[in-house]
Amino acid sequence: MRRIKLTVAYDGTDYCGWQVQPNGITIEEVLNREISGLTREEVYVIGASRTDSGVHALGNVAVFDTASRIPPERMSYALNQRMPEDIVIVKSEEVPLDWHPRYQDVITKTYEYHIYNAAVPNPLKRRTSAYISFPLDIERMREGAAYLTGEHDFVSFCNVRTNTADTVRTVYQLQIIRSEEEIIIRITGNGFLYNMVRIIAGTLIRVGRGFYEPEKVKEILEARRRTEAGVTAPPQGLVLVEIKYGA
Repeated sequence: MRRIKLTVAYDGTDYCGWQVQPNGITIEEVLNREISGLTREEVYVIGASRTDSGVHALGNVAVFDTASRIPPERMSYALNQRMPEDIVIVKSEEVPLDWHPRYQDVITKTYEYHIYNAAVPNPLKRRTSAYISFPLDIERMREGAAYLTGEHDFVSFCNVRTNTADTVRTVYQLQIIRSEEEIIIRITGNGFLYNMVRIIAGTLIRVGRGFYEPEKVKEILEARRRTEAGVTAPPQGLVLVEIKYGA
């Protein structure tokens, strides 16, 4: 028996998130089905990040156990022959049997939130960006974002249904990048709470529109109440870019 690690990219538009559920097709369901069909075993993957409905990924991670004799590094090629066009196995490799994508000692995750900011929407961006027609002040957004770096209790920036007692996380870097009509909020941390990145994006958008002063972000952190922060930004703008594992 071997454990195979997959790096998975997908357009999440037409899926009900990562995790298998009864009300619609999910990324995990497709992976289970196609890996089982390839290996002729009953396979269930273990994912690193359970992305929500409509959220995308360039580098989510999953593992599965198999007795298949297909070389680990060739597994990605074999699986991509079976996958729908909106799911791609970027890389496959063997890892120790006790290696778990959610419980390694050192993990950093990077997300991007994409905004299309123009007077009229771009139909080619509608699946991968949130559209905002009002002008956004990038410098104000950067000032507000600076309060979020470091170790903080992010309970104000998570969904009230978050099922965890520990809401302290560390944000290593938070960048606001603009290229013409496109704005990217890029955030790297040691982990993220349920809806945390989308709530941060929604809050920084309000800063950019002038509804909040940049200093309001610090007040929201200290209040430790979800009602103080901005709305949860739409899912289509969110991309899980990368998960890095240390020694």
